[in-house]
Amino acid sequence: MKNTTQGTSPAPLLLERSGAIATLRFNRPDTLNAIDAPMARAFLAAVQAVVADPGVRAVVLCGNGRGFMAGGDLATLRAQPVQGAIDILTPLNQALLLLAQTNAPVIAQVHGVAAGAGLSLLLMADHVLMAEGTRLNLAYIHLGTSGDAGATWALPRLVGLRKALEIALLGDAFTADEALRLGLVNRVVPAAELQAATDALAQRIANGPTLAYGAMKRLMRESMDRTLAAQLEAEKDAFVACAATADFQAGVEAFHARQPPVFRGC
Repeated sequence: MKNTTQGTSPAPLLLERSGAIATLRFNRPDTLNAIDAPMARAFLAAVQAVVADPGVRAVVLCGNGRGFMAGGDLATLRAQPVQGAIDILTPLNQALLLLAQTNAPVIAQVHGVAAGAGLSLLLMADHVLMAEGTRLNLAYIHLGTSGDAGATWALPRLVGLRKALEIALLGDAFTADEALRLGLVNRVVPAAELQAATDALAQRIANGPTLAYGAMKRLMRESMDRTLAAQLEAEKDAFVACAATADFQAGVEAFHARQPPVFRGC
């Protein structure tokens, strides 16, 4: 991993590539990766590079140091409450929309702390692996503000409106095990096994039918905003588009040959 620098300071975000897997690593460990405007801009630039690269078939979000992300940078928001929030959220929102729309599934690898925007980011991921002992808190209410980074969109879809309001309005901290019980994460593993578990999952996804993954992501994410008739039509259109891909042909041929399919993401 190269520690790219900006001037004399470490880059606030590191973009790493291993084969078809791209890792976006938040890199402000002294602040528990609290997101400020430079990090938000670096995140957007990295996401733009990733989604423009058809060779990327899985994306991992993670954080350096003791935690995934402790939320927004309060020093920035204390100095410039309004403009600071705009400068962080504008590029952050653009990045999240791109990740939601890209074919490559997004995996959040979470450890230590995920609060505020850190919790929002993992809620927006397609798959979440979390280390035992991680502490979570939506936290916004303690600062006298509402949610951001997709929290108010994703949370009620994951846990239902009543539970989402409880988590948001009370702002109580909760554990990785509670997050698993609520369906906010897919798997909780010992901290020492988190990296290996993430690597294995990312490689499995990178070997899959990337275009079909993208179609499935969009169908799932947009389903609650459609009628049944509209969703059925969207499913038909997506299936027909997938049927025209080389991966679909490979999957069908492998099924008839009773062999594992080899997908190439096209």
